[in-house]
Amino acid sequence: MESASPWQEEKKDKKRPPVVGIVAEYNPFHNGHAYLIQEARRLSGAACCVVAMSGDFVQRGAPAVFDKYARARMALLCGADLVLEIPPLFAVSSAEDFAACAVSLLDHLKIVTHLCFGSELGELEPLVKTAEVLCREPEEYRAALKQALKLGLTFPQARIKALGQPSALLSSPNNILGVEYLKALIKRGSPMIPVTVRRSGNGYHDSQLPALKSSCFGSASAIRKALSSSCPGTDNLLKSQVPPPVWEIMQSLRPVFCDDFSSLLSYRLLELQSQNVDPGLFGDVSPALASRIRRQTLDFASFEKRVESLKTRQYTYTRVSRSLIHLLLHITKEDIALRKGHDYVSCFRVLGFKKQSSPLLAAIKKEAPLPLITKTADAASILDGESLQEFYRDLFCSHTYQSVAERKYGEPLANEYTHPVVIL
Repeated sequence: MESASPWQEEKKDKKRPPVVGIVAEYNPFHNGHAYLIQEARRLSGAACCVVAMSGDFVQRGAPAVFDKYARARMALLCGADLVLEIPPLFAVSSAEDFAACAVSLLDHLKIVTHLCFGSELGELEPLVKTAEVLCREPEEYRAALKQALKLGLTFPQARIKALGQPSALLSSPNNILGVEYLKALIKRGSPMIPVTVRRSGNGYHDSQLPALKSSCFGSASAIRKALSSSCPGTDNLLKSQVPPPVWEIMQSLRPVFCDDFSSLLSYRLLELQSQNVDPGLFGDVSPALASRIRRQTLDFASFEKRVESLKTRQYTYTRVSRSLIHLLLHITKEDIALRKGHDYVSCFRVLGFKKQSSPLLAAIKKEAPLPLITKTADAASILDGESLQEFYRDLFCSHTYQSVAERKYGEPLANEYTHPVVIL
């Protein structure tokens, strides 16, 4: 662990056994993820690993390729001890809100001592320094940012210019998330110690899987592309990129993609139009983007083609895709603000755990200020008021996903009331 961490000295006097937390999507789980869990345990000295994982929708603004319970099982088989769900409102959100929610969730557990994340840089100190500047926002930085925006740069480009850093640091996806995790730790005054692992293998956005017998980790993007392909030899390439237990699970799974939601999205946009509801009320939808959406409501294209037609230099593919998912899932700016006011999480939604890790659950029940939900039907007797309504909104998101998956393959699926928590 690098000596630059400002959290180490505070933590030395604590007597708790180390527990490492990881924020993930596992969309889907692959060899690189297994490596990160292994390294997280090694670097932190932790015997237990807790994962805060996106549910059925993910941060880039898309449905997860496999449902959350299948992905939780993959994680448990490959080194995780407990998998908790990141609420959908923030699982499909900006890097800042996604990270803030995940860190809040892990911090509220009161047992996680370390937070481990992958980064292209693989060095903690430069990421910490960047996070500190972005938290303080000194006058010099604010002036430089304002000037860069006046030049017509997008906000990410302007931020890089204002920081005066090599563009690689804040233009690489995992570095960006790493800085956001660190910002969240700093703002919360969290005692969790950050640990970073250099991302190994293909780039985050690489769309081609490595050749057979290559030691390189393929990206999740490449694996998803391969899952959507029927090209000969794809199975062998896929098999080489995931741990054996994951490959075994994948044989019985049916993938879901953005375009499977096309009809539902078209209906939702028509509904908003007929009810004269402003799309700008929903998360990530600016007034200008709302206007573009209204103009294209009757262009009944696929989900991905809608995104392509809506994106501009100002509105990236991911930003537009997240906006459409927010519209689809009825996630309003008011909902997001309300949940932020409650510090992002009001309960811990358990997706799966190992039997041998039951003492971990006992420690959380003893230490944490928020309740654990392991059975959906019990939520009504555990939560109340706004917390219960937030929980029901999360269920709506998962049921939307399940309805589309069931319709696509014509096979009945368990819903949130009938699907058990994964226990290994």
